[in-house]
Amino acid sequence: MDAQFRSKREDWPELNYNDWSETVTTLHMFSQVVGKTRMVNSPWTNHSWHVPLYITARGLTTSVIHHLGGSFEIQFDFIDHKLAVQTDSGQQRNLTLEGVSVATFYETLMSTLQDLGLSTTIHTTPSEIADATPFEEDTDSDAYDRDAVSRFFKALNQIDRVFKEFRASFIGKSSPVHFFWGSFDMAVTRFSGRDAPVHPGGVPNFPDWVAQEAYSHEVSSAGFWPGTGLGYAAFYSYAYPAPHGFSDAAIKPDAAEWSSDLGEFLLSYDAVRNSESPDDTMLEFLQSTYAAAADLAGWDRDVLEKDFAKDRAQAEGAL
Repeated sequence: MDAQFRSKREDWPELNYNDWSETVTTLHMFSQVVGKTRMVNSPWTNHSWHVPLYITARGLTTSVIHHLGGSFEIQFDFIDHKLAVQTDSGQQRNLTLEGVSVATFYETLMSTLQDLGLSTTIHTTPSEIADATPFEEDTDSDAYDRDAVSRFFKALNQIDRVFKEFRASFIGKSSPVHFFWGSFDMAVTRFSGRDAPVHPGGVPNFPDWVAQEAYSHEVSSAGFWPGTGLGYAAFYSYAYPAPHGFSDAAIKPDAAEWSSDLGEFLLSYDAVRNSESPDDTMLEFLQSTYAAAADLAGWDRDVLEKDFAKDRAQAEGAL
């Protein structure tokens, strides 16, 4: 990675999941309400790429959503700690993120959209969560720790940057770097171009056909969880279908380990944050897990990859 893009240890904030787990739960549900709003107003895109959120200089955004001849955008502002709803006609409404339950957040956002002429109806059962409480009934989840959310946002900025550096060398089909509100994780996925066996499904409150379409082709996917379901912040990497021998592959750095329960490799956020070079440590994990998956599955890496360093240097000198 070029020196001007490298981070320092102090750029990576502490993320102790136990300190803000209740806030994670609330923010996860907030993101589902917003994400579902984008989903029902968007044309279906392969692998559910019409549903994620994206990092901005202030938080996470839906990007532009088209509605009845107009457009709007919803952004989580993690600097001023508000939800901003903006329309192409110049209207803006700000909703607070602090001290409100999921039920109140849901009801306020839906009424705000209606007032703006953007009436939207969503399925209110949270996705990918077993025994989930519908949004309108969730009056218990209301924790919001400003400092913890600020640290989370700072971490996402670093992670987004490194994921994009990793993504840049792959010229086959690749997802954007995006934030999935279902499992509350940032992810980037590479495709071999070959069909995959039908996914078994079985994800709670998540139709099997959606999972099967998402995994219709071979993938090597990596991402970041703030701690949901694990109890600690971590990076992950998996392949679908996992090639024979993948779980026994030699993965770097040494702190990475295989989770038989999840069927993927994990590397704790702290192992990256506390390393001499967080960027290099994260990239080492991403590259070694991808290489193991691609080599064991026989991907045509000569066709799918390219080193753009020389092209970039030439372009920066000429453009």
